[in-house]
Amino acid sequence: MATDSQSHTVFVNGDTSIFYTEFGAGEPVLLLHGGGPGASGLSNYSRNIDVLAQHFRVIVPDMPGYGQSGKTISRDDPFGGLADAIRGLLDALRIESAHLVGNSYGGACALRLALDTPHRVRRLVLMGPGGIGTTRSAPTKGLNSLLNYYTGDGPSRDKLETFIRHFLVFDSEAVPASTIDERYRSSIDPEVVANPPLRRPSGLGAVKTLWRMDFTRDSRLERLETRTLILWGRDDKVNRPSGGQMLLDRLPNADLVMPARTGHWVQWERADLFNRLVVDFLDDTYA
Repeated sequence: MATDSQSHTVFVNGDTSIFYTEFGAGEPVLLLHGGGPGASGLSNYSRNIDVLAQHFRVIVPDMPGYGQSGKTISRDDPFGGLADAIRGLLDALRIESAHLVGNSYGGACALRLALDTPHRVRRLVLMGPGGIGTTRSAPTKGLNSLLNYYTGDGPSRDKLETFIRHFLVFDSEAVPASTIDERYRSSIDPEVVANPPLRRPSGLGAVKTLWRMDFTRDSRLERLETRTLILWGRDDKVNRPSGGQMLLDRLPNADLVMPARTGHWVQWERADLFNRLVVDFLDDTYA
């Protein structure tokens, strides 16, 4: 990974701390990571930052609840809270608008930010984003594995390895043990164990929360003119690949690419393809 970088922590919206690292120069691109246990911005985009930083000012935050960022997140409107925090990061960096690249949880954040404030988003790249048809069918086995990580007997390396090797990627042997070790160490931060960032909604407001987390119920999708590239692995076991077509049918200015033999982690499993498509798309040379 590029060594020419700067890391900082800023406070947004009063009391939410966001840790981020910057690389390169040019148009700003934010890389928003997924919500798996132990995730962070730098680890999720380790195979992409060097290439993208040759073309853009790449900003890689840890999402609220993860890494070195603050651990407080919204429970009644999770995606809205994430969008508010990342919009606050843009404000802190005095960036009026940026390209947003989001995987899974980060994709849901990027899409919500674009729906709420479309003038702040230049272009969108969404990789298997959360919130696509989430209230219309039972959760996938992969999503259940993710949501159950902190329940029952609590977190363990075996549970994390099962999630990553069986559900996150297509080729279970492709992920080195060191990656799982690193993710596990991050996942057992006492603050995170006490207040897991991604969990099933519960209580009296659970139904309303789930509806807020389902973008296919949001009529604003049809009016969102932001140029969007949707990347969805055909073998995604966390968020169903049918979500790609759902988004394509609703967004008026979107393209869909579905790589074969690829799971939920497109930017990692198919890094060369991802890097080429994203650079071309954001540079306006994508056809």
